[in-house]
Amino acid sequence: MIELEPGNTLEINLKEDAQGRDRVEVALHAIGYSLNLTPHQARVLATELIMAVNRAEVRGNLKHSQNHSQNMARGAQPVEQRRGLFSQAFAK
Repeated sequence: MIELEPGNTLEINLKEDAQGRDRVEVALHAIGYSLNLTPHQARVLATELIMAVNRAEVRGNLKHSQNHSQNMARGAQPVEQRRGLFSQAFAK
């Protein structure tokens, strides 16, 4: 069982249909809705979820990386200024 928010849960169970075939039931209890999937359909759904999560993680990492790069660029001094500071420190 996965608690999505208080009082709203998602439950995933393996069931058998009337013919004895396996079915994967995905039930959203807050609205009384459930999906009754074949194992193949459930696997496709799981794959799609994993791929969406991977895309979200890549997007988040790219945003984090871009923000980090921008912050580093803002804090960096121009090369000429750094060379000048280095020369000043050792000029004495």
